[in-house]
Amino acid sequence: MADTLTITQSESGPVKVLHLSGQLNAETQAELMEAARREQAAGARYLLIDLAHVDYIGGAGLAALHNIFKMFTPHEEVMAWDQENHGVPYKSAYVKLADASPSVYYILNIAGLLQNIPIYRSLDECLKSFNA
Repeated sequence: MADTLTITQSESGPVKVLHLSGQLNAETQAELMEAARREQAAGARYLLIDLAHVDYIGGAGLAALHNIFKMFTPHEEVMAWDQENHGVPYKSAYVKLADASPSVYYILNIAGLLQNIPIYRSLDECLKSFNA
């Protein structure tokens, strides 16, 4: 049986939400990248990725999340942050993650993605953070 990833979409004000379910790996990462590209092409500036139903994330999935971070986060803003706050990791205001299982959170953390992409315990908490 092939790995599957289901992506549904919703929005809350200016925030586009991608709800993922299944496995995020080499076989499915292109689906996530395409969904993010569609949202950006449609004018989305803020993207929340809901990981509540992701049961596995592999290296290609981590790379996809990193590429989405780069796609939505203005490079100039990251460079300006680094100039003013050298050595302090930049946290994206544009891409955020929510509701990862402990095993997915662990992988995101040890891969270093959480240095730049904020993660929240719940979808509601994450949505509220965009207004802060």
